[in-house]
Amino acid sequence: MKLWEKGISTEASIENFTVGNDRHYDRYLAIYDVKASAAHARMLHKCGFLELLELNQLLEGLSELEEQVALADFSIPESFEDIHSYIEYYLTDKFGSVGKKIHTARSRNDQVITALQLYVTDSLEQLIEGTAGFARLLLEISEKHRDILMPGYTHLQVAMPSSFGLWLSAYAETLCDDIVALKAAAVVSNQNPLGSAAGYGSNFGIDRLLTTELIGFEVVKVNSIASQMLRGRMERIAVNAIAQLGATLSKLAGDICLYMGQDFGFLSFDDEITTGSSIMPHKKNPDVFELIRAKGNALQGVSVQISTILTNLPTGYHRDLQLTKPMLMDSFFTIEELLSIFSFSLSKMTPSKALLEQEKYTYLWSVDTLNTMVSSGMPFRDAYKKMAEDIATNNYVPNKEAAHTHLGSIGNLGLDLISKKLEAAVQRGNYSGLSSEK
Repeated sequence: MKLWEKGISTEASIENFTVGNDRHYDRYLAIYDVKASAAHARMLHKCGFLELLELNQLLEGLSELEEQVALADFSIPESFEDIHSYIEYYLTDKFGSVGKKIHTARSRNDQVITALQLYVTDSLEQLIEGTAGFARLLLEISEKHRDILMPGYTHLQVAMPSSFGLWLSAYAETLCDDIVALKAAAVVSNQNPLGSAAGYGSNFGIDRLLTTELIGFEVVKVNSIASQMLRGRMERIAVNAIAQLGATLSKLAGDICLYMGQDFGFLSFDDEITTGSSIMPHKKNPDVFELIRAKGNALQGVSVQISTILTNLPTGYHRDLQLTKPMLMDSFFTIEELLSIFSFSLSKMTPSKALLEQEKYTYLWSVDTLNTMVSSGMPFRDAYKKMAEDIATNNYVPNKEAAHTHLGSIGNLGLDLISKKLEAAVQRGNYSGLSSEK
């Protein structure tokens, strides 16, 4: 069944090609389409396009559909293009001509966008909570291992003393920024396009503000053309935010892969987290972190794919946009999986202690040592040159007792303030007011 059916059959190969995998992905939109359809029916009744009996019939059918689509094994029959045609068929089959009225003053275009907007808004909210949970885990581990020192590197060269607390809390604070980006994407998705029809409105006297309220959107997308322009644009904005989070997870996973290697030996994991080799019995491979790194990086490419599809599309709907739906949903599925497996795996980490007692890390304290000279009154540049000379002539004696006390250093991680930033990001999507807190 097709919403656009006019008694002319479509060649099977064309139909299969154009429908694609819509039925699979529309399962995730079904509950949102039912919700929006119920709000649309209520609005049609208020505006005089449905009798009360007709409204009650439609709401009864939609309530039955809501129960159907909530089942884990729900699937859209192959005789339907998508969930949107299935909903109208179900209502028409049950109530006759009353079911045919559900499509009054709307198009499949705004019907799809509305369901997608709701799906993205809910999915972003769940992702924000999942990201915040992972950030809180990093802060817990940072607190637990705050005093265990590790080498800090620049250019992959030994640089300055760091700590497990400083390293992991860096990622916790970076995740705060990722949450801000996710919250910003949710602002775009939380707009109501329903009633814009095919992109140019209609000559029905409908109440779009009422459907906005009934559905629970934050605000209406006013302009009908702008409502249609959400399709593709909204997916790109959401995937960009997901990709940014993916990049953070990928970078942390990359660090772990490096630090697990025997040449570094900064940390280890329980055997149940690692995998082996088919030929080398001693191997404990970081496969899980390598895959997190790869999948997080691959998300960057999805954003580029969507942007490429949108390039030079004229104003109005185009079937090209069908391809953005699986990209969007698969991005959500991937990032949620990464957060879940990363949270489980990271809890099995054991940091190596006494790392900095190794001779190869002696020069980690060169900056601390020259800063001690500066604190005693020597100009910085003179202290720098003296330190370089001492190193060159083997007269360097490291000062390992210098205290790091400023906010954000190994001696003052500022975990409480990072935690406040995290909660501010989750609650309001910005850090306003935190700069004055001590």
